[in-house]
Amino acid sequence: MNWPAELRIWLLSAAVLILLQAVTYLIGRRIGRYNVVDVIWGPGFVLVAAVGLAFGDGAPWRRTVLFALVAIWGTRLGWHLARRTAGHGEDPRYDALLDRHGRSAPTVITRIFLTQAVAQWVISLPIQVSAAAGDTRGPGWVLVAAGVLVWAIGVCFEALGDRQLARFKADPAHRGRIMDEGLWAWTRHPNYFGDFCVWWGLWLIAASAWPGLLTGFAPMIMSYLLIRGTGARMLERAMRDRPGYADYQARTAYFFPRPPR
Repeated sequence: MNWPAELRIWLLSAAVLILLQAVTYLIGRRIGRYNVVDVIWGPGFVLVAAVGLAFGDGAPWRRTVLFALVAIWGTRLGWHLARRTAGHGEDPRYDALLDRHGRSAPTVITRIFLTQAVAQWVISLPIQVSAAAGDTRGPGWVLVAAGVLVWAIGVCFEALGDRQLARFKADPAHRGRIMDEGLWAWTRHPNYFGDFCVWWGLWLIAASAWPGLLTGFAPMIMSYLLIRGTGARMLERAMRDRPGYADYQARTAYFFPRPPR
């Protein structure tokens, strides 16, 4: 690993993410809602991968593969969230957060936008470190193949789960019903499970060469956020009083898919 190149990637990634969050804050302030920060979650990682591709001096093929995989995932997620939030008001999560801590500019910036920038930087460390790592040798190719496979499973779960949910909600006959069809019959959170697979897949690719192996804490943090933090657990709290949701919980896996009971 080339330490000067690694340091350059770390600093450039941080600068790009801070600039992205600053622009997004100004947009959110102008339109009167800060849930636009969710839209740039995926694209922020695409920018980090682009920094690694352009300024890294590690194995060119790995930088290219990681950029392509992150770009496919992040662009789709950003487009999906942009369409889903367009024309709607503020996300209840951010309303509750700002009701507790105030709506001053410093509070909004630090608790929403700066927090997300830090999370993006830490979670993307496998991509950053890999951009300056040497070539893959020997058994490392097994990790690359496994990583691409796990990533592909994750993208399929996330994209298909989002599409199934959108089509379900668009049908007036489903008003008031709990979505329990397709992938949603196998897990209550197929999109979050898909995200889980995406990040473990990317880490496996990064871990195919030293010192990417040391960045395993990044997908662990992401897994915690998805399962116990701001992802599935928070959504469960919001849905628990919906009619029929308790029955849905009883017959459907919480996070990791299994056949429905």
